[in-house]
Amino acid sequence: MDEAAKLGESDAEEGAVVVAEVQSAGRGRQDRSWVSQPGNLLVSVLFRPSLEKLPFISIIGGIAAARAVRKITGLDPKIKWPNDLLTGGRKVAGILAESVIAGDAVWYAVLGVGMNVSLNTDETEEISSFATSVNAAVGREVAREDLLRQFLMDLDALYLVLGQGKSPIAEWQDLLETTGRRLVATWGDDTFSGVAEGTDELGNLLLRQDDGTLLTLTAGDVTLSPH
Repeated sequence: MDEAAKLGESDAEEGAVVVAEVQSAGRGRQDRSWVSQPGNLLVSVLFRPSLEKLPFISIIGGIAAARAVRKITGLDPKIKWPNDLLTGGRKVAGILAESVIAGDAVWYAVLGVGMNVSLNTDETEEISSFATSVNAAVGREVAREDLLRQFLMDLDALYLVLGQGKSPIAEWQDLLETTGRRLVATWGDDTFSGVAEGTDELGNLLLRQDDGTLLTLTAGDVTLSPH
């Protein structure tokens, strides 16, 4: 994402795409670092959206990733709020959006997607319980180029529709694995538990807490309870 951010700072046109073979300084939520090995899909896309459209950049990224996996593999991926793509209940991709705002306008935003395509998670005990790869899930080798091409096509279409004033939230809500599930959400030092009732029109999580109050979460980490 750093290379795409450099493009944003250099006034490059939106739509610029950066694809990496290996990532040694990747970032996740709350500035967590991670390293990706060769054989996976690592892509960042530069946007220059309006302030009103900014909250939807990560949302259309999740939808586009889900569409790409479904169209290329036939799998039925779901999204765990806020930005993990799951298949068979295990994480196959992560989506992250970062932005720089100057005054009351967005200078640029970068959408980053890291998708496990050929990573053999079964050989890595610490992640095999919650992560998988596209190849493992579908039982065959999938070309990263096909996933990338489909992802970018769907992302472009979704961004075009967003620019026409149409919200993508309904499709995103249909993809959510989180709705109706009991969960624990953490943000910083705070922990909340309850049942997810869905999201609002901006994608913020609506959590019915154990005391009956309805909490709106704009960000955080979610752990789902078993079905």
